[in-house]
Amino acid sequence: MIRVKGFNKAKQLLSREAPFQSPITSPELKARIRQDFGEELSLQVVVERIINEVRSEGNKALFAYTKKLDGVELNSLKVSKDDISAAYDTVDRELVSALKLAAERIRDFHLTCPYKVSIMAANQFLQRLTQPLDKVGLYVPGGTAAYPSTVLMTAIPAKVAGVKEIIMVSPPGKNGSIPAPTLVATEIAEVNQVFKVGGAQAIAALAFGTESIPKVDKICGPGNIFVTLAKKIVYGTVAIDGLQGPSEIMIVADEKTDPCLCAADLLAQAEHDVMASTILITTSTKLADQVDKEIEAQLAKLKRHSIAAEAVSKGMTMLVDNMAQAVDLVNLYAPEHLSIMVSDASSLIPKIHNAGCIFIGEDSPVVLGDYLAGPSHVLPTQGSARFSSPLSVEDFLKVSNIIALDKSTMQELSQAAIVIAKAEGLDAHAQAIALRVIASEAKQSQPFSSPSTGED
Repeated sequence: MIRVKGFNKAKQLLSREAPFQSPITSPELKARIRQDFGEELSLQVVVERIINEVRSEGNKALFAYTKKLDGVELNSLKVSKDDISAAYDTVDRELVSALKLAAERIRDFHLTCPYKVSIMAANQFLQRLTQPLDKVGLYVPGGTAAYPSTVLMTAIPAKVAGVKEIIMVSPPGKNGSIPAPTLVATEIAEVNQVFKVGGAQAIAALAFGTESIPKVDKICGPGNIFVTLAKKIVYGTVAIDGLQGPSEIMIVADEKTDPCLCAADLLAQAEHDVMASTILITTSTKLADQVDKEIEAQLAKLKRHSIAAEAVSKGMTMLVDNMAQAVDLVNLYAPEHLSIMVSDASSLIPKIHNAGCIFIGEDSPVVLGDYLAGPSHVLPTQGSARFSSPLSVEDFLKVSNIIALDKSTMQELSQAAIVIAKAEGLDAHAQAIALRVIASEAKQSQPFSSPSTGED
């Protein structure tokens, strides 16, 4: 962990730029692009080429890119019900029980989500009519790893919202299959259809549809840089939940914090990706030294040692004078995961304005948020917690406004509307109101009744 002393220096280092405007391509990725495409191309051009080919060629392009990029030759994209049933036979019973517990807690949390607003009176009816999206596409990372938790964290809020059809895509492994735990999770979360395709090509298939994969209304879920750029490009054709980057954790700690737990939480996010962001903010030099030692000791025991080691080597420990400075740095950085492990941690909650998910105290680790605390683990990253929110039921709902007024209310509001319309130079607007006033005065007033929207 890089040691940073001083509030102003910390502020300078934590300032962010838009990460997906000109994404950085590593030498390894450049070499892979030259190998796969026969020339040196930017990430943006690669993703645009994939999207255009899927849009024009459909399944043919999906099969070709799955072979070229994933090294897997498929004869079918769709995962059958038999495939999912067979997955149960290879998954440990304890894992199935854990996934079902997580699903129950996630479902219970999202069922509490309020979203209805209505104003009903004798002379007017105003309402936000909330309805679920028809079709949603979920992207679940895979290939070299299994992420059944992401299935639960994306599909269950959609199901609670009432989405009619949930379509999931995930890259196949070298054996041509999606990992069994992921398939079991799709059944637990009641996903309607599952397809073996990943990367930018999967996003394009969901956005435009192919012979096998339906076009959806919205695409949700995290992925690599190709997935994220593809979501950015197809936005407008479909909705997206956001642009998720590598995992982030920021811990605020004081001299009483357990350094062992600090190190463990930093490493838990570091093992996701070499690009994961790990930041410790503390008022205690002693704690910073202890955390460094703990990281070194715990790293040696990890299977994903090299990934976690590279991530934490770029991580930062920031020494500040007081908690007020720590809070300022948190709000500046707007982390995906914020863990507050200081004395009276809950007192800082009202001061935190920018964070994806806030974990209070040593007994609320980020890992429980990753798996089964209840709220979705699909969170804003790259500083987007300044203006966006965690994935939730609202992401799968759309709203229509309803306005129903009686004649007297229309007449009461008409003069103000005419004044505004004329100020904007829109005579037809003013006329549309004036004609109604004239017509209503010529008719006998009728009793007002609120319209039925089919909702209680």
